[in-house]
Amino acid sequence: MYLSYFGLSEKPFSIAPNPEYLFLSERHKEALAHLTYGLGEAGGFVLLTGEVGTGKTTLIRSLQEQLPANTQVAQIHNPALSQVELLASICDELNIDYEPFNVSLKTLTDVIKTHLEANHLAGGHTILIIDEAQLLAPDVLEQLRLLTNIETDHKKLLQIVLVGQPELQALLQRTELRQLAQRITARYHLLPLTEGQVFAYVKHRLLKAGTEQALFSADALKTIYRVTEGVPRLINLLCERCLVGAFSQQKLSIDRALVVRSAAEALPPTSPSVNSESTSKNYMWLYPVLFLAVLGIGIGLSYLI
Repeated sequence: MYLSYFGLSEKPFSIAPNPEYLFLSERHKEALAHLTYGLGEAGGFVLLTGEVGTGKTTLIRSLQEQLPANTQVAQIHNPALSQVELLASICDELNIDYEPFNVSLKTLTDVIKTHLEANHLAGGHTILIIDEAQLLAPDVLEQLRLLTNIETDHKKLLQIVLVGQPELQALLQRTELRQLAQRITARYHLLPLTEGQVFAYVKHRLLKAGTEQALFSADALKTIYRVTEGVPRLINLLCERCLVGAFSQQKLSIDRALVVRSAAEALPPTSPSVNSESTSKNYMWLYPVLFLAVLGIGIGLSYLI
């Protein structure tokens, strides 16, 4: 709708986890380095955590593009599964044949073990990526640990990347999961962007989408940082709404006022930052009224006394 108006080839602020749009802030570079290091080791688990919307999935997509060609990747996006269901899902992802009407932990583990050993002998490597891993039950996590027991004298035949929200860290601190926690060879907690990184992030995405125009004023970008607290997904939602709003008003530049209106429309109403911005704008006129009211009460009391 607004693409040609702003000279864009595609939407710059889609919330789809497109690795081509990955903005490598210092924090994202560190995270990628930690993950790459962990997968280069002989250990079993690599851990990536972060708040909702900080870019974990996009980072993992970028990591996958850097994996060697001989790497087989299995991905689980809905880990709220039983032990048997999880093993069956791994088999499905790796195209491992099994009898669907005769499944058990043993039969599924056996066929996975056979596949991992064959892939290793062929010079391949196998990685399992589990998104939203904070939803995994403790017994399922323990089953995953047992899968990493499939190994040679020099390496684990299955490496597992656990990606999840901060609750995952608390889950892994449970006593019954201490053996798994000791097998994590690399871990990183992804934080939101700083104010300066938000400026660079917006510019990066606009450039990727085909324009070098500074569509957002400096005050607008500062406000975007303040109301989103540097969370990339919220930045995308807000900037998308700003572009639509600017197009509808036939503006070529987005100012602070438009960002505030767009935030009230596009961001969750429970956000404290959004509420404070809206409050300061919508109710500023009340301050002089309240002052006069208090002054009037004071004068009236003085007469009574």
